[in-house]
Amino acid sequence: MRITTSLNYATDPRTAATQARELEAAGVDCIWIPEAYGFDGVSLLGYLASATTTVGLASGILNTFSRTPACIAQTAAGLDALSEGRFSLGLGASGPQVIEGFHGMPYSMPLTRMKEIISICRMAWRREKLEHDGRVFTLPLPADEGTGLGKPLKIINHLVRPDIPIYIAALGAKSVEETAATTDGWLPFLVYPERMDRIWGDPVRAGLVRRDPDLGDLDVVAGGIVAIGDDAAQYRDFARPMAALYIGGMGARGKNFYNDVCRDYGFADEAGAVQDAYLEGRKDEAAGLLPTELIENTTLCGDEAYIVDRLAAYKAAGVTSLNVSPIGGDPAKVLGRLRELAEHA
Repeated sequence: MRITTSLNYATDPRTAATQARELEAAGVDCIWIPEAYGFDGVSLLGYLASATTTVGLASGILNTFSRTPACIAQTAAGLDALSEGRFSLGLGASGPQVIEGFHGMPYSMPLTRMKEIISICRMAWRREKLEHDGRVFTLPLPADEGTGLGKPLKIINHLVRPDIPIYIAALGAKSVEETAATTDGWLPFLVYPERMDRIWGDPVRAGLVRRDPDLGDLDVVAGGIVAIGDDAAQYRDFARPMAALYIGGMGARGKNFYNDVCRDYGFADEAGAVQDAYLEGRKDEAAGLLPTELIENTTLCGDEAYIVDRLAAYKAAGVTSLNVSPIGGDPAKVLGRLRELAEHA
C-alpha cells in the first residue's frame, strides 16, 4: 500500500519545500496539492518539482471548469517536465458553490465535461492535432462562433511522457463507474472502509468490466487524519470541523454530494441535523452532531495495533494508496512509521 499526503496550498512555499523534502526522505510516495478557491495549486507544484527529486507530485484537485481542456493538458505536461515524470493530474468537478460563485461558470454536464477533457488531454499528450466535436467542447471553434481563423494545432513541446496518470475525484455512481473504466486512479472522499462497497461497489465493478487492460490496476486513494500512539485516539475529533464543512456546508439542501454519502453510510438523521445546524451558522454544534462511529472509522488515530487493524480494513476495501494527513507529531516521522506498519499489514 502506497502512502501519500497533502500539503496546504496556503503554506509558505519555502516552508512547503522543506516539508516536502522531509516527507520524501521518510519514504512518502506522493504529495497532493489542493486548490479549492485559495492560491492556485499549479504554482506550488512547480516550486516543489524543483525542490524534490523522487517523490510523486499531484494536483488534488484541479477543477474542470476554470481551465480549458488544452490549458489543463499544457499544465500537466509542463509539471511533468519540471518534475521529470513525477506528476499525476488529479481532476474533479468541484461543486456549484465554487464553480458558479467563485468562477462564474454554469455548473452543467460535469460528467460529460470530464470525459471530454480526459479525451482532449490524452490527444494533446500524444501530440495529435486537437480536433474534437463534443457536447461541451468543439475544437477548433466553429467559424460561426468566432473569427473562423481557428485551425487544429498540436502541442509544440516533446513531452516527458505521453500518458500522464489521471486521477478523478468522484462520488456519484456514474462518475465512479467512468473513473474505474477509463482513468488511472480514483479519489473518493470521507471513506468508511467497511461501508465503502455498499455505496460504490457496483459502479466500480461495472467500470472495471469496461476497463482497458493497458491502464493497469485502478489506484484507489483514500484515508484521513492519522496519529499513532497510546493517546492518539484523542486526535480523532480534529476531523470534525472539516467533515462538518463538507457534510453540512458544501452545497444546499438536496444538493450536497458529501451529505448524500453520509446518508448512504446509514446516518441519514445525523446528516440532516448536521446540515441544518451548519447552514444556520451553528458550525461547532454541527461538528459535535457527527456520529462518533463515522469519525472513528474515517480517521486513523490510535495505538499501533489499532492502526494495523485499520490498514487491513482499507486494504480489504480495495484502497491501494493511503492518503493521510498526519497530526499529533512530526509529520515525516508519523508517516514514516505508518509506512513501516503498512508494509507488514
